[in-house]
Amino acid sequence: MNSSSFVLYGAPGSGATPIHAALTLLGAPVEVIDVAPWCGDGERDKLSEVNPMRQVPVLVLPSGEVMTESAAILIWLGDRYPSARLAPTVDDPRRAQYLRWMSFVSASIYALYWVRDKPSRLALDSAAATVIEERSAERIAACWRVMDAQMQRDSRYLLGEDISVLDLYVTVISRWQPRRLRFYREAPRMADIVRRVDAEPRLSQSWAARYPFTSDWESHGP
Repeated sequence: MNSSSFVLYGAPGSGATPIHAALTLLGAPVEVIDVAPWCGDGERDKLSEVNPMRQVPVLVLPSGEVMTESAAILIWLGDRYPSARLAPTVDDPRRAQYLRWMSFVSASIYALYWVRDKPSRLALDSAAATVIEERSAERIAACWRVMDAQMQRDSRYLLGEDISVLDLYVTVISRWQPRRLRFYREAPRMADIVRRVDAEPRLSQSWAARYPFTSDWESHGP
């Protein structure tokens, strides 16, 4: 490992994807280690030394310090590299809403995938698993509606004219189940923005490597 590089643990399409996108925009060197903890104990065990929860994403900083939790990592990157303008600074009037929505996406939407990815974590049988899948999908849709209704209008991105880590976060998570077509219906304001982030030229290689756009990705995806 290069001592000036980041090391990012997480499979393509996982919660590590917006972090890889942010590092790409920063031009920061990063070594990616593909780990898919949802594929079984063998994969989860690969994370034991860097994250006792055996979850991704995990980011090892050039200093050797370990960070977990996607929102925390993205917020840290935005603050660590203010000249990149990926996050409002502490004295920026947009800062409060930025922190609000980063936390909202993490706690109200992302957190639901712990059970959606494997309903048997809470469900006693297949019937209960189906209920969990259906109700969590409706909850995610409702959260996107709430967020969309409160976003500012007439700006290129969620926080203004500059792309931010919040845009990257929403763009990736909106591709997860119940997939983008549902997201477009529930969040028409944010729909235009995530499409813009999808098409960001600086991210074309990152998306191709870490979350490729297949022919049916908006309704099914990888």
